[in-house]
Amino acid sequence: MPVYLEYYFWLLAASLLCFVLERVHPWRKKQAVLRRGFWQDVFWLVFNGHYIGLVFAILTGKLVAWINAILFGLGLPVPSDLALLGAAPLWVQFIVFLILKDFVEWNIHRLMHNVPIFWEFHKLHHSIEELDWIGNFRFHWGEIIIYKTLSYLPLVILGIDGTVLLIIAVLWTVMLDLNHSNIRFSWGPLKYVFNSSAMHVWHHDYELHGKGGQNFGQVLSIWDWLFKTAYWPQNEEQPKRLGFKDMERFPKSIIRRLLYPFWKR
Repeated sequence: MPVYLEYYFWLLAASLLCFVLERVHPWRKKQAVLRRGFWQDVFWLVFNGHYIGLVFAILTGKLVAWINAILFGLGLPVPSDLALLGAAPLWVQFIVFLILKDFVEWNIHRLMHNVPIFWEFHKLHHSIEELDWIGNFRFHWGEIIIYKTLSYLPLVILGIDGTVLLIIAVLWTVMLDLNHSNIRFSWGPLKYVFNSSAMHVWHHDYELHGKGGQNFGQVLSIWDWLFKTAYWPQNEEQPKRLGFKDMERFPKSIIRRLLYPFWKR
């Protein structure tokens, strides 16, 4: 298989692109390249992106096979066999999948902030105090399970082509890297459709500006504007402080952060 058809090739390319752009035109000029917590975020990048992804793929493969066997035994259709968009042109699959995936994940992201047990997992991502591209990868492996579990059924029934899945995965990585990066950008009039670093930085604001927070969009910002969860003050460029209340009590070490949601004191 050509290297450009491998997701990890594009993960490396997106990371390198953001790293270079942050050096050429940084938004927060006083922010160090190797800012506090950078090397720990390298761990989260490797751990979540490779090891947990591999383990989760194996376990979910077995779980899905077990569920499919039960459904087949009951005479019910297997979700992946529905393939609602299987015969549609690739460009249609791309547009529908992008919009549905983003809307599903926008809702899950809101749940991460508003359901107490989910928030204990999501705290790790919000413990970052200086945003840059690699901060995108600081999240607890439990988030993968929550996102994949809740988004499985509405997305798998579409039967999306593998090429479209790869393009969407690359798009998500590039956009979320940029949204967390130390690069200020927005989309002008299209800011009501697409997310950006100038908007997403306010999602990490220490202060909450709505129930559970604000700006939950992934690639698209339209859901936040439609459902009135958007917050983007025009008189300030970025928050005075990032994080969450009582963050001082949140553990600093990798091991304690891995165990925190299960053994919180």
